[in-house]
Amino acid sequence: QVQLVESGGGLVQPGGSLRLSCAASGSIFSIADMGWYRQAPGKQRELVATVTSGGSTNYVDSVKGRFTISRDNAENTVYLQMNSLKPEDTAVYFCNMGSFRRGGSTWYVDYWGQGTQVTVSS
Repeated sequence: QVQLVESGGGLVQPGGSLRLSCAASGSIFSIADMGWYRQAPGKQRELVATVTSGGSTNYVDSVKGRFTISRDNAENTVYLQMNSLKPEDTAVYFCNMGSFRRGGSTWYVDYWGQGTQVTVSS
């Protein structure tokens, strides 16, 4: 059982930066795969970036070179550093825990935070 709480969203001008944080409760964060999603009004929820329990990362093409996902297991926190922001990045950003590994098995879960609004506008 996990609770996720995002923070760090806000209004920023094009070209600016924001750093989102997602704090997780519970004891399984260090063995979990984490992701950031975003959803703009009228659009499908989109997977933006993932980081595995081993530290491997992946990004949707539209944010490669601009966004960086990272994690701090000591703080049970995953981050999304967003640089060179564009108006197209405007969305509610959600933190997600999709799976964890324990006892030789992978357990698929679907924990979500409440979301944090990111608005990129001049």
